[in-house]
Amino acid sequence: MEPTTRLLFLRHAEVEEAYHRVFGGRIDMAISALGREQAGRLAEYVSGRFQLDALYSSPMRRVRMTLEPLLARIPLQPLVDDDLREVDFGAWTGLRWEQISERYGVTAYDWLDSLERGAMPDAEPEEMFRRRLERVLARIQAENSGKTVAVACHGGVIRMALAVLLDLPLRKMTHLEIDYASLTWVDWTGPKRELQLQNFTPWRDL
Repeated sequence: MEPTTRLLFLRHAEVEEAYHRVFGGRIDMAISALGREQAGRLAEYVSGRFQLDALYSSPMRRVRMTLEPLLARIPLQPLVDDDLREVDFGAWTGLRWEQISERYGVTAYDWLDSLERGAMPDAEPEEMFRRRLERVLARIQAENSGKTVAVACHGGVIRMALAVLLDLPLRKMTHLEIDYASLTWVDWTGPKRELQLQNFTPWRDL
C-alpha cells in the first residue's frame, strides 16, 4: 500500500473590520481581536489532535498572525511558500460586496464562476491559479509522503486546492464554506484523495 499523506488546510482567522465583506485578495491586512481568539482555539485543537510533521504557510500577514499561537505550541517553523498567497482579484480588489453588484452586475457569491470565466478584470487567470496550486501540492506531497502536514493559507487557496485534489471545476467549490480559522482535512493515498473533514471551526462558541 502507498502511504497516506494527511493534509490539514488552515484558513487564517477573521480579518480586521475594515476588510469585512471586501475582496481583500493581495491586500496584506491584519487579523481582528476576535481573529486572535479564533486563532488560539484553532491552535489548541490542532496541536492537541494532530502530530504535525511539517507546516507550510502563505507569506501574507493575516496567515502569519493566525499561526502565532500554534507556533507557541509545536516544535516546527513554517515553510513559507509564495504559491500559497491568496488569489489576485484584480479590479475587484478592495471593493465591497455590494460594489461588485453595482459595478459588474454579478453577486459577490458568484466570484468563483467569474474568476473561472475570466470575467474578473485584471485578476489572476484561473488556469494560472490552478497551476500554482498543482505545483505547491505536488511539492508538499513529494517532500512529505506518508506524513501529516498543515497548510496555512486563504479561503480562495483552499477552494482551489480542493478543486485540484478532488478533480472538480473551481466553480463547484462555491458550495463549500471555508470559514475563518477553519480546518479542512484531506487524506491523499496515491491516486485516491478523500475529504475527511471540511470547514471545522473549533472557535464556533466564542
